[in-house]
Amino acid sequence: MSGVVRFDASRFRKLYPKISATDDQLSMFFVEACMHCNNTDKSIIKNLDERELMLFLLVAHIATLQQRTDSGNEAVGRVASASEGSVSVSLDNGQTTHSEKWYQQTPYGARYWALIKQYRSFFYVLGKFPMPVRH
Repeated sequence: MSGVVRFDASRFRKLYPKISATDDQLSMFFVEACMHCNNTDKSIIKNLDERELMLFLLVAHIATLQQRTDSGNEAVGRVASASEGSVSVSLDNGQTTHSEKWYQQTPYGARYWALIKQYRSFFYVLGKFPMPVRH
């Protein structure tokens, strides 16, 4: 399979009904998602259904982060502990890499990060290309 995924806002809304963003916002979030996940015929993710899932997860992740920012919550990280009297919150990213931290802020990003692992791993195929022979 080759080609590109076209963003379908109505399909996205059916799959992610909790995301409250306008169609224009979703379109821009899709553009941003494509900056994280290659959506061209050169993408490592050849199956368009898989790529659509990855891009939708990224759109949901970006939209959720934007909703948090718009509501005044600009904190970054996972909540490690919270108090109520005098309001105290502790954020933690745990044992994560720098790349992973951004994705771990929402359930959608965490799912994307887990699913994309197969494409982040180096895979070496012995014997695929002829090895030079030394004489």
